[in-house]
Amino acid sequence: MMNLTKEMLRGEDIDMSYFSRRRTIRNFHPEPLDDELLTTIVRQATKAPTTGNMQLYSVICTRMPERKQKLAELHFCQPATNAPVLLTICADFHRFERWCRISGTTSRFNNLQGFLYGLFDAAILTQQITTIAELHGLGTCILGTTAFNAPEIAELLKLPKGVVPLLTLAIGVPDGEGEATERLPVNGVLHFEEYKDPSDAEVAEIYAVKDNFAPNKEYVAENGKPSLAHVFTEVRYPEEMNVTFSKKLDDWLKAQDINL
Repeated sequence: MMNLTKEMLRGEDIDMSYFSRRRTIRNFHPEPLDDELLTTIVRQATKAPTTGNMQLYSVICTRMPERKQKLAELHFCQPATNAPVLLTICADFHRFERWCRISGTTSRFNNLQGFLYGLFDAAILTQQITTIAELHGLGTCILGTTAFNAPEIAELLKLPKGVVPLLTLAIGVPDGEGEATERLPVNGVLHFEEYKDPSDAEVAEIYAVKDNFAPNKEYVAENGKPSLAHVFTEVRYPEEMNVTFSKKLDDWLKAQDINL
């Protein structure tokens, strides 16, 4: 009998070590990317799983310097915005609703569950583009700041009502290898059969890899905080910021007739 596990893990077409050695790239060479390569990457990525095979997404490719600069400002001028290509991945209810309408029906996805369909599709596509681009030898960085300024990004990219920008992917030829990062041990994230709620001591042990990572310790010291957890909750993602941008996004979504 064939050992399915071994067969599945052989990775004849993919160097499986890629998944354990990959790094986010934030510095890129300025050389442009070929249209054919970009199209191939996105075409291959659309084979990713999608809710009901509806493909509730669209990708906006930005390469013009002046437009990239405007996008960079809306992403708070993060280093990765120097990439030759910025892909804005959107949940696209507009195109799907138009198809439904000309087919004599309506989608009625302007609610939380419907929004999640598009969110899932866009997120999965973003990860698939990331993996495929990196397997083509390119570097990538996912920018999670898209939703912070969704109204302005939508206006800049001329997104019609019902097209929601959710994630942005910087792509280009890497300038350097990127920084090594730490990850939680797999026993901290993988649960068999049911959730195993860890003790406080076990939680501390799970997060020790982050607390003891040298760059994180430097970051904590630079910000004058007692722990990395304080940096996350008081410096990088404070409540006031979360509340402010939540209201901004919610108000804009309501203007799109999307009620969460």
